[in-house]
Amino acid sequence: MKKLRSSIYSQEQVFLRELFIEKRKALGLSQRALSDKLGVIYSLIGKVETGDRRLDVIEFIQYCIALELDPKSVLDQVYQHMLSVSSDTADDSESKNSP
Repeated sequence: MKKLRSSIYSQEQVFLRELFIEKRKALGLSQRALSDKLGVIYSLIGKVETGDRRLDVIEFIQYCIALELDPKSVLDQVYQHMLSVSSDTADDSESKNSP
């Protein structure tokens, strides 16, 4: 597994944002409709979706619930994605180092 990174543009963060955007659209919700559901200003949704703003753990759970997602399932998907990215990176490193 990789070291802790603070980048909001990491592959894992991008994966999570894409998952949220895809689900919001599948539910037929606009950013404004989602913000109404969460009780926040609608620009927050745009900032989350573009990566300008991260969610803390409580906000993450509320966001998942608003999108009719199970937070544990979402965390598992992100974790599985991290493992696959980590595995792909290790495979690439090994192939570059082999004669």
